[in-house]
Amino acid sequence: MNDEWEIVKTSKLYYERIPYSLSSLSFCTTKLEDCLTPDLITKKYREENKNNPMYGHCYHTTQAMFYLLDTDTLDIMCGTDWRDDKHWWLRDRETGYEVDMTSDQYYSIGKEPPYDNGKISKWYGWKGRPHMRTLKLIMRLQPNIANLQTDHLERS
Repeated sequence: MNDEWEIVKTSKLYYERIPYSLSSLSFCTTKLEDCLTPDLITKKYREENKNNPMYGHCYHTTQAMFYLLDTDTLDIMCGTDWRDDKHWWLRDRETGYEVDMTSDQYYSIGKEPPYDNGKISKWYGWKGRPHMRTLKLIMRLQPNIANLQTDHLERS
């Protein structure tokens, strides 16, 4: 065996893209309130999430919206807040509009999201692929549409 990772299964998510409009964003914001649950966040964020339900959900929510919204004008943004936590959102490169579905984690406690120090970023993780939490969130947002198919590969 060499030092390379071996792919033993692949997952594909089939879903529908949604129009990129203020009404779609408003609808998604409302729907997210039911879909974002503590099981989607890293354990270290769960305590604060009890009193601040958007806290800890920015990465997978931003990644889900990046794939769901039917546009090619959104940049992936990341900035560091006063706690030294990373915050993720999207910015429309044509209008400058911040598409931040979890911004209420800041506004609800009287703080501002770290847009002022945000930089265009790339997804982290293996080869920039969507995280499983992102796929789960998309399936929750589109329960009658999204379909995850997993193929197990033969080992070489």
